[in-house]
Amino acid sequence: MKKITTVFFIIILLLACIPKQTSGIGVSAQTAILIDQESGRVLYEKQAHQKMRIASITKIMTAILAVESGKLNEMVTVSERALQAEGSSVYLQKGEKIKLEDLVYGLMLRSGNDAAVAIAEHVGGSLEGFVIMMNQKAEEIGMTNTVFANPHGLDDHENHYSTAYDMAILTKYAMQNETYQKISGTETHRAPNPNEKWDRVWHNKNKLLTTLYEYSTGGKTGYTVRAKRTLVSTASKDGFNTIVVTLNDPDDWKDHMNLHNFAFNNYELVKLKNEGTLDGIEHEFYKKNVFIDRNVLYPLSKEEQEKVKIDISLQKPKKDWEDVKKVPNVVGEMSIKIDEKSIANIPIYFENGNVEKPKGSFWDMFRNIFFASVGVKRYG
Repeated sequence: MKKITTVFFIIILLLACIPKQTSGIGVSAQTAILIDQESGRVLYEKQAHQKMRIASITKIMTAILAVESGKLNEMVTVSERALQAEGSSVYLQKGEKIKLEDLVYGLMLRSGNDAAVAIAEHVGGSLEGFVIMMNQKAEEIGMTNTVFANPHGLDDHENHYSTAYDMAILTKYAMQNETYQKISGTETHRAPNPNEKWDRVWHNKNKLLTTLYEYSTGGKTGYTVRAKRTLVSTASKDGFNTIVVTLNDPDDWKDHMNLHNFAFNNYELVKLKNEGTLDGIEHEFYKKNVFIDRNVLYPLSKEEQEKVKIDISLQKPKKDWEDVKKVPNVVGEMSIKIDEKSIANIPIYFENGNVEKPKGSFWDMFRNIFFASVGVKRYG
């Protein structure tokens, strides 16, 4: 009996010595992703490109389209169709007039499906017209595995899905808008109630923001019977902004905190280059005439920081460039590499008096241009 007891305690001790799984690496979600909000770098993923039902995190697209419409101060007349939306509601009344901005708050904080339909009808002209806008925006920002069929995420269409990766891309895009940021990060909002003496008061359902996580800056919750729990969250610590998306996750609050903490504990947001004129350019034509339009910030582990290399490539100047007005706005690119793997490409602008940012798929065309390497290799 003593031998059995001794063996039992030895096994317990051995199990205790086994290293625990790093916080944030294992998640309960069927699919998940963690990205840096600025660069979009993927810091963790689990089947992030698998198409899934997404429930109410759909409303991130509805919200950003409403914000971008320029109609937030307009009054919306609530239709019968809006009231017929099932599930979570902000209890709108048929024929009432409510400011579009208040509807977006009701959409994001309380996940009102009636608010989603009212927004869609006002911004898109009809619910169907708004869905077209949703899919156009998805294509525009690179959501390649997403189809929207409604503005709220209810399971009323089979062809309504996205991926953890695509929803992270959408959130990254939306968070560039200050109005969206404010709404997403609001804990409580008051809106006039047309038939009562008191205001409507909406409290955010996102517990990470309201009680659980000190670094939370916003996000969107979701649930349907078929999608299960879905969640998008944003967080910020010391200027390092992160986005987490989980789909079908029974333990999403914990998983999101662990993933954000994994980023904050293992990566540092490093400034690799300052915006403005590029130093170290020896070529006479480009010297003191080329610049980048933003600081180059990238999340790096301590090990990666020792391996960063920056390559600068510039076009070979043409004869007619003696007239600076004929020099293209973008004349090269800065490539950030780790172990020869490119992690970022930054456009380099020429001071020609008419500088504009490149648009759309410019870099697909630009990479086909012959480059003469006239810069120097530099380390961050």
